[in-house]
Amino acid sequence: MVDRQCHNKSAFKWTAIIRVPDFVDNNDVEWAKAEVLKKKRLDCSALFLMTFEEGLCVQSMHIGAYDTEPATLAVIDRFIKTGGYIKDINSSRRHHEIYLSDPRKTSPDKMKTVLRIPIVKHE
Repeated sequence: MVDRQCHNKSAFKWTAIIRVPDFVDNNDVEWAKAEVLKKKRLDCSALFLMTFEEGLCVQSMHIGAYDTEPATLAVIDRFIKTGGYIKDINSSRRHHEIYLSDPRKTSPDKMKTVLRIPIVKHE
């Protein structure tokens, strides 16, 4: 059974994350924000540098439109349950997606998205 809340996109809470090289620090981020404000007049004050530790997770490649992800998530849920795991979603470990296709250039049926769910072994 698929959680019906996943169909209510207006209820989504999300963070866009872009990987940066390890040598980038807060000073670099603050400099970049100031440059964008000065040159482009864009407010990037919400931008921040974060460290993300993945931990144990299960993932699957979803091929298709974003709206068809619930079917792939159902397969992931079955794997988690039959493998003796439980989801480990909390304030520091979240479901996340890695978008490999550009929706402006790829037809919805060919979109590739890595779906990743944090897990722990069920005791």
